[in-house]
Amino acid sequence: MFRISIFGFRIFRFIYTIHLFSCQENFRIHLKFLLNLEFAIVFHSIFGLKLRIWRMVDLAMWERLKEDVRTIKERDPAAKNAVEIFLCYPGLHAIWLHRIAHFLYQRRWFTIARLVSHFSRGFTGIEIHPGAKIGRRLFIDHGMGVVIGETTKIGDDCLIYKGVVLGGTTLEKKKRHPTLGNRVIIGSNSTVLGAITIGDGARIGSGSVVVKPIPAGATVVGVPGRIVESLTPEKEELDFEHGNLPDPLSDIMKMLLQLHSKLEERVKRLENQEGKNRSR
Repeated sequence: MFRISIFGFRIFRFIYTIHLFSCQENFRIHLKFLLNLEFAIVFHSIFGLKLRIWRMVDLAMWERLKEDVRTIKERDPAAKNAVEIFLCYPGLHAIWLHRIAHFLYQRRWFTIARLVSHFSRGFTGIEIHPGAKIGRRLFIDHGMGVVIGETTKIGDDCLIYKGVVLGGTTLEKKKRHPTLGNRVIIGSNSTVLGAITIGDGARIGSGSVVVKPIPAGATVVGVPGRIVESLTPEKEELDFEHGNLPDPLSDIMKMLLQLHSKLEERVKRLENQEGKNRSR
């Protein structure tokens, strides 16, 4: 549509230019009209270009919003429909408000960015610093008490449960918060501290405290966090089943109980054998 309009303007300008040079009277008036016409063509082109750019931006933003809703629908069996997700999921609201705050933060409007972040904290119960960099399709489930620090970087397709803290360990103004790879899952009330890297596909069990880097595909539990399972070629994907996470302390207790039972049985056999020897 814009191309047709500009083409018509140019044809009219060509005809009018011929008329201008063939006309002797009111030359200045005709020249002024021609310059105004040229300005109109330039303005029309710029306006059309800006309008097309804004349409592309709106389309990309709309697709991103639909992707966020679709992510929650796929990952949360409790989600019934898009309207419920749009109205009732604080994790979704926190991510959308963070994008606004991060946009302002990148343009050095720090105070306004913090005000948006502060409003988001009160509205959703999730505190995300405007400087944090968050990838696509992040799902913050429930979300109450989640804290994400300024220099945190989160990859794509990550899952964070309520009470998670991604915090720093230094007062220096440098990278001091964790970096999460893609497909990282962090269980409820877990804490990840320092400028450490959590590899792709890693899992952190509920209540764990992680202060050291975690390789890709590893499962971490405990305080401090210990690697209890690693990604193997036979098991390329690890489903986040809270009840199936390894517990090294529990395994040790089971081994001790089994050893205790064996010792008790052995003592009983020795006592019985000693009793028989005495009766003879």
